Amino acid sequence: MFFVDTLELEGLGNRSYLAGGRRAAVVVDPPRDIDQVIAAAARRGVRIAFVAETHVHNDYVTGGLELARVTGARYLVPAGAHVSFARTPVADGDTVTVDEGLELRAIATPGHTPHHTSYALTENGRGVAAFTGGSLLIGTVGRPDLVEPRLTEQLARAQHASAHRLADELDDEVPVLPTHGFGSFCSSSQAAGDATTIGREREVNEALTLDVDTFVARTLAGLDDVPAYYAHMGPANAAGPAPVDLTPPRRADAEEIASRLAAGEWVVDLRSRVAFAEGHVAGSLNFEGEGQLATYLAWLIPWGKPVTLLADTPERISDAQRELARVGIDRPAAAATGAPADWVRDGGRLASFPRARFADLAAVRERGERVVVLDVRRDSERAGGHVEGSFHIPVHELPGRVGDVPAGTVWVHCAGGMRAAIAASLLDAVGRDVVAVDDGFDAAVEAGLTVTRPRPQSTD
Repeated sequence: MFFVDTLELEGLGNRSYLAGGRRAAVVVDPPRDIDQVIAAAARRGVRIAFVAETHVHNDYVTGGLELARVTGARYLVPAGAHVSFARTPVADGDTVTVDEGLELRAIATPGHTPHHTSYALTENGRGVAAFTGGSLLIGTVGRPDLVEPRLTEQLARAQHASAHRLADELDDEVPVLPTHGFGSFCSSSQAAGDATTIGREREVNEALTLDVDTFVARTLAGLDDVPAYYAHMGPANAAGPAPVDLTPPRRADAEEIASRLAAGEWVVDLRSRVAFAEGHVAGSLNFEGEGQLATYLAWLIPWGKPVTLLADTPERISDAQRELARVGIDRPAAAATGAPADWVRDGGRLASFPRARFADLAAVRERGERVVVLDVRRDSERAGGHVEGSFHIPVHELPGRVGDVPAGTVWVHCAGGMRAAIAASLLDAVGRDVVAVDDGFDAAVEAGLTVTRPRPQSTD
């Protein structure tokens, strides 16, 4: 009897898979921190015989090469991928036996990348799972614009053809098990649910319900911003990532924290946005340990700049270190735990700023106070509606554009509060008076603020 275990990488919005039988298994698209994969195999009592990549990833550093080295597994990588290490190249139609009666077949599914390959798992000839990587996702497909701008339309057309090939070759009841689509920016849009099958996708996925021209037009029109750190992931994966080092970083005292801030390094406070606003080391930045820490820190930080982590517990530091290693931020320069008072020199004062709701912003405006309202959502979010009179800088652009923010007290908001907290900390660090709006965007209308929305297009 076969099994498939899902390994969730919630911070990055991805999944990896361990699939096998009684004795042996294959790992599909493993994360950088391979210890959790090895532990999952141990719980199953199986040997990792194969490690399979669907493509050279653009959004995280793979652990595939190291996992294959440690376990002695054959490392299956699409033959069309240009890599600098020894591997077993797989081409369309290649098949390997994972365990007795359990086979894995490579299916060429270009679109997310030119070499993208999906894998169909069969048990005694019957399809039991499709590992679709960045091809057919839950209700959507992987984005086609991460390789080369001049190839985007061509790859979007290939995505349409690849989705149809999967639907034509696999039975309706076969589960679709993608790598992307659960928050990853590698997805053209976010997953519509948590599980699906070929038959379900045949009914709802635009790659399977629309003609190719309409599908391509909609896909290209819906593409969102690309995290800056993606530019470093593909080359790292193609070169062959080094083993990850998750040993605790060196401990920093208050004097070292101050020195690192003075040197222009990033000191990142992982505590909740509520705790950070109440009191923090002046100049430190707030990226909550809960949520999309790796995505937004890697997106905003100048690549290669040293980062020191602050948290209330060693466990939070350890968790953050693991997440950051997945996106190539391999070793924090230092770390400190405890309370903010422990992180400032004797006699030093903590910085703070207020938090508010949209109702508070409405009240301020009603009193006639002049404030700057800064919207840090992405362009695509703002296009759906914005607070009248607000200024717009997406949070990922803010580190390079703090000088563009108009003078005055800045009330900063996003869609839910997390990115507003990041932005508020960035502005606070450069001495701006800031209020972090910790509220859902829908509350803006409920508070009586005027929200400008796009006019519906005429159907005449």
